[in-house]
Amino acid sequence: MGVAGSGKTTIGKALSSRLGWSFYDGDDFHSAENVEKMSQGIPLSDEDRAKWLEILSDLIAEKYQAGEHLILACSALKRSYRQELRKSGAPIFFIFLEGSFDLVLKRMEKREDHYMKTGMLESQFDILEPPENALHLCIERPITALVEESIALIEEISRQW
Repeated sequence: MGVAGSGKTTIGKALSSRLGWSFYDGDDFHSAENVEKMSQGIPLSDEDRAKWLEILSDLIAEKYQAGEHLILACSALKRSYRQELRKSGAPIFFIFLEGSFDLVLKRMEKREDHYMKTGMLESQFDILEPPENALHLCIERPITALVEESIALIEEISRQW
């Protein structure tokens, strides 16, 4: 979890590959209306995100009930959003990819063909409520280090599930 441009998809895919778990990108589950709104540089409201979070929670529940593990890249910026995802009933652990506004902005400026525009980044930082009881990873570190630290903790936690 984290703001746009923090590396959720990159880290998520790397974890998925290493662990053999399915990977899902939360961006793929936004409605056409939400994507259009973001494409126009308009930040989503809590109301806009409600159905999206419900869909993601249902996905988590479905995979959990099928006995599958998954990695989900999802902004989950507010505590209330994370609570909605927990309604799935599945054991969920958050990895928070955190970095400075300037670093994330530089990363976003290099992205091509993404509907999330740099002008919306400030709104994400404005509503961000860093999670408690999560692995906080500084995105200034190399991807390999972030993946290794994540895997170590995931393996430790999954033994308890």
